[in-house]
Amino acid sequence: MNLSLRKAFARFGAKPSNRLRGLSAMASDGALVLNCSLAHFGHPRRGVLRYEDRLSRQSPGSSITQLLGRHLTLARAGALPVRMVVSSREEADGGGGDSGCHVRPDLIGKVAEFDGDHFVVDFIRAEMVSAELSD
Repeated sequence: MNLSLRKAFARFGAKPSNRLRGLSAMASDGALVLNCSLAHFGHPRRGVLRYEDRLSRQSPGSSITQLLGRHLTLARAGALPVRMVVSSREEADGGGGDSGCHVRPDLIGKVAEFDGDHFVVDFIRAEMVSAELSD
C-alpha cells in the first residue's frame, strides 16, 4: 500500500515531526516508529530482518536527525518496541509531495545497538514476540 509518510506513521499512532522527511516518532502506545530506507535492510539469520544505518548519513545537526538519536536512546534504554515504516523515496530525491510509504505491522523491532551514530534494529514477526513473552 502506498501511503504518505504522515499516514504511515498514523497507522502506528504516531506523527512525524516533518511530514516529508520525518525519521522517527514516538507512538501513543510508547513504541518507536522508525522511517526505514530499503537500502539498509539485511537478513543476519533466519527469522530476523535487520535495519542498520548511521545518524551521520542524514543531515548532521538537523532537528530530525537529533530527534532520531533521542528516540533511539529512549527505545534502547527502555527496551521499547520499534515499528517499521518503509519509505520508497530516497532522501536525495528532494522533490515535493509525500513519500511513497508502506507499513509492516506484522514485524516488531528492538534496538540491538546504538553508539550515538551507528544503530541496528532487529525485527521479528509479531507472533514470535508473543511466543517469547508467554514462555
